[in-house]
Amino acid sequence: MNRITNKKTYFIAILVSLAGILVACSTEKNTALSRAYHGTTAHYNGYFNANDLLNQSMKTYRENLKENFYEVLPITPLPTEEEVKNMYTPIDTAISKCAKVISRHAMPSMENPSAKREEHNEWIDENWITIGKANYLRRDYDVSIKNFDYARKFFTNDKSSHIAQMWMARVYLEQNKLNEALFCITSLEKAKEDAEDAEGSKKKKTKSKIKSKSKKKKSEEKEPAPFPKSLNYDLYLTKAMYFEHKKMVDEQVEALNLALEHCKKSKDKARIHFILGQLYEKKNDRGNALIHYKKCLKKNANYEMSFQARMKAALNDGGAKTKKELAKMARDLKNIEFYDQIHYTLGLIAENEGDMLEAKNQFTQSALYSLSNMRQKGMAYEHLGDLSFKEKNYVSAQKYYDSCAKVIPETYPNFEGVKNKAENLEKLVFSIETAQYEYSVLRIAAMSEGDRAVFVENVVKTIKEKEKEQKKRDTERLAIIQEQQAKVAQQNNNASGSKFYWNNAKAKQEGFEEFKKSWGQRINEDNWRRSDKIVFSEVASLVDTTEIQEIEEEIPVDSLTAESLIGKLPQGDSAIDASRMRMMSACFDAGKIYNDQLNETNLANEQFDKILAQTFESKFKVMAAFEQYRAAEMNSSTAREKSDYIMLYYPTSDYAGFIRDPEFFMKKKERERINQDEYLIDLDRFERGLYGAVIAKCSDVISNQKLNAYRSKYMLLRVMTLAKNTEDKKSLIPYLDSLVLDYPETPEAKHALEMKRIITTGYSKNELLDFTKKSDFVFSETEPMFAVVFLDDKVNLTIAKTRVVDFNKEFFGKYKLNTSAKIFGKESKNVILIKELPNAEIAQKYSTTYKATKKHLLDMQKFKIVMISEKNMKVLFEKFNLSDYELFYDENY
Repeated sequence: MNRITNKKTYFIAILVSLAGILVACSTEKNTALSRAYHGTTAHYNGYFNANDLLNQSMKTYRENLKENFYEVLPITPLPTEEEVKNMYTPIDTAISKCAKVISRHAMPSMENPSAKREEHNEWIDENWITIGKANYLRRDYDVSIKNFDYARKFFTNDKSSHIAQMWMARVYLEQNKLNEALFCITSLEKAKEDAEDAEGSKKKKTKSKIKSKSKKKKSEEKEPAPFPKSLNYDLYLTKAMYFEHKKMVDEQVEALNLALEHCKKSKDKARIHFILGQLYEKKNDRGNALIHYKKCLKKNANYEMSFQARMKAALNDGGAKTKKELAKMARDLKNIEFYDQIHYTLGLIAENEGDMLEAKNQFTQSALYSLSNMRQKGMAYEHLGDLSFKEKNYVSAQKYYDSCAKVIPETYPNFEGVKNKAENLEKLVFSIETAQYEYSVLRIAAMSEGDRAVFVENVVKTIKEKEKEQKKRDTERLAIIQEQQAKVAQQNNNASGSKFYWNNAKAKQEGFEEFKKSWGQRINEDNWRRSDKIVFSEVASLVDTTEIQEIEEEIPVDSLTAESLIGKLPQGDSAIDASRMRMMSACFDAGKIYNDQLNETNLANEQFDKILAQTFESKFKVMAAFEQYRAAEMNSSTAREKSDYIMLYYPTSDYAGFIRDPEFFMKKKERERINQDEYLIDLDRFERGLYGAVIAKCSDVISNQKLNAYRSKYMLLRVMTLAKNTEDKKSLIPYLDSLVLDYPETPEAKHALEMKRIITTGYSKNELLDFTKKSDFVFSETEPMFAVVFLDDKVNLTIAKTRVVDFNKEFFGKYKLNTSAKIFGKESKNVILIKELPNAEIAQKYSTTYKATKKHLLDMQKFKIVMISEKNMKVLFEKFNLSDYELFYDENY
């Protein structure tokens, strides 16, 4: 009987328990048991788990974040649209968990939201906040605002209302809605002040709790919750973020300092101290910047931030002890990844101390060790360029700016400025180097044959010794690259589980990219590390020890011989005259740039004086003297000296005319306009057959107006007019010869020569063309093309080939052209074959550039050059029908 009674009691207890559970599961009953059950479920199943997912995602994101320490760090870094895609799964899971909790455990339920007036589950508001935060991280800002706004309005008697408004301000900032964000911040600050006033006046004896949810008013009117002290840190941080968007540095500093007073986590303190250090640096307050960088080092910052703080502190502190510590760091292999930044910081310290030589050395080391950090390499080059520019060493400055422009990304702060500096100085550098080159080769060419041979042998020896030193430096640099690549490989192996570098595709690819950044695109060949260009500065210094001149060659050092260098020298009167003119023109261009663009009168005068010091005659002498006269102060000794020089040696020049009459050029321009009008009138008379009047005017201009700009045209017009009334055309030849003699390089002279040829040889016979004849050659617009240069018999084949190689490297280097020599025709003429150009359009550009460029080619630019496809070249070399191919090329290309 007792046993039966015990069973009944046990059964009744189970039923009571089940009934209690059923009652607790109800969301419509506001009982202590219901609140406990649904609150616990909402707390852990929703809020806790969802926030854990979000926190882990953000922790992973921030651990892998590569921050840009060259700019002021963002207060709270957030994933970009691309980065957040990798976080969709945990974020969406968090949203799902909280949404499910709200749906199942809200008290009363959310089946009829409009009728709901209060919430008995004290963790539902936290779930709403979590959904808003998740959508904020997901960058679904509109959805996020709706979640926060609901929490702000519905839970007015809870601190969640203030938390929601704080998050709304951050969302508005991300949307760049600064006015809305400011409204939220202002509202929160007012609530904070009200809470502090209420606490200070002690009108309320009840303690201000962070969260008061155990007792909620049953009346419809909800009393606003006091501002929680725990939200002070987030409020000041949000306020700092607002000033960050407004770029108001002083206000941002003030807000961050207030945030520090309420910050509890060491890692957060480290970040704020670092940002404050950057902001104080921006304000040029080095003392406060140093204080905050040192405080950052004492907090729990990650390794890279600690390193950057140490560099920043060193820069703002300076001193022998700091430099010694940095130098020690620069020798420690564990810092190999940051060698470039250490040397850059040492360079800045040296620059601040006025030791420019040491600064240049450190910046050079920084550029050397910047193997993957192109931003850092660019900063080093830019600083080197700025130092050279301040020293008025514009050639070096342009080189550094150009190197900087080649490595920096478009996001570099001074990208356009660096690019413009490099481009603006490029012509100056080209002119100076051209002048130096031509001056050097002319001095060497003027030596006796024996002295020249000895001199060039010494140059070759010096170049090869320098190449050995360069190879040693390259080897050391390669060792650094390999060390860094080994680190990357090790990291990738640890991540992928591969123990062998060459089995790890990712590590190999990254190593290849690092190699390209450091060395560029190199052909797989022996001696790949050798630079494309070598420089031997001893050439001119051995000629003249007072000045170092540079000659840039592109001859591989292994094949560098005295003969190949001598082949570069101008040979013969025409080549020497051309070299002289290039030198004078380059000096004049450099002087003009110094005067007009850089306002460097002294440097300009150095270039003009070089021109005037030459013993041979040139049009550039009077031009240089006039530029010096123009730049000098009126009535100064320099102005009088240059004026006397021009009047003595060039009395009939336009420059002398200007000295006599400052309005000379204006009057000359007016005379030219009148002369042009008169010539057009006479040309019209010729067309109308008024030959007598034309002859009279032509004779007057030719005899009495030697300075008439249209005199050459009148000379040609006279011949054309006489030809209309003269049967014996050969009697016109003296007039044509006179025109060619007086104006040899004009279009009129070319026309005169053509007329003389026709008079002496007659017109070519009229022959019927056979248009049905099929050509041996095939037209293709897209097929790769070769270039064939036909050499003169007197030209040395080796020297000619070297010149073409030099030309190809400078003007068409990106096509990696191959140059070889061949024999053409029955006469066994030497030709140079260049292959291969991508298509006919590029080939035509090559031909045009070749014919218009004297650099490297010298007189070779006058040699015949044809562009031809590989198929057509085989036909040409089989049949030697060059004239047929030229006709085919002209008709088709």
